[in-house]
Amino acid sequence: MKPIFAVGDVHGEITLLDELLENWDKERERLLFVGDLIDRGENPAAVLRRVKALADNSDAIVLKGNHEKILLDWLESPSEKMHYYLSQGGMETIQSLIADSLDKKTTPEGLAERIKQESAELIEFIRNLPLYYEEGKYVFVHAGVDFTKDDWHETEERDFYWIREPFLFGENKTGKVFIFGHTPVQNLHKNGSSGIWVSSDKTRLDIDGGAVFGGELHGVVVEEKVIAKSFTVKK
Repeated sequence: MKPIFAVGDVHGEITLLDELLENWDKERERLLFVGDLIDRGENPAAVLRRVKALADNSDAIVLKGNHEKILLDWLESPSEKMHYYLSQGGMETIQSLIADSLDKKTTPEGLAERIKQESAELIEFIRNLPLYYEEGKYVFVHAGVDFTKDDWHETEERDFYWIREPFLFGENKTGKVFIFGHTPVQNLHKNGSSGIWVSSDKTRLDIDGGAVFGGELHGVVVEEKVIAKSFTVKK
């Protein structure tokens, strides 16, 4: 197994991402992003472009997060989904994907159409992202899987990028170690800290450091039998 440098939820924080990637050993490690590249943050479009370039020019793996799905849903139903998308940090993504300043009179449909035209390659990239990546004893996923299924691979699509408590605190009988994001670690640590969260049975590792909320952006290097090291950057 080639070592994997896994990156937590970036949420548009391009400066933090660039800083974190200074720790990536390009010659030795494969990059992996657990999703939620966009919404909120400094410049979601810049993050998307950087990550897409890494995927195009190396063997980087990029997983679909719930925020990528929210964007796709909004593009399909702009007026219906506009309020919800804005509540999830979508304005930062919209503004960063459109080349010039927004016209206040532009309708949701007009905004969606501009993005589909001006950022077609980025939208197609998002649309085709996988839900998980499995190698050896490790599974990388945005939110988690359904442990009540006889085979976790049969998890409903939505759960791969939305599930929380049943995955976080359910019994893991899969024999796999899951590395994921989605749930900010501050919600899992009793003291509200931003460090990587590890489940009590050591089979789940949460690397969403809540960077966009003033926390940390995490990266972990996963080797065949061990989580070798971790890196953290913050504002």
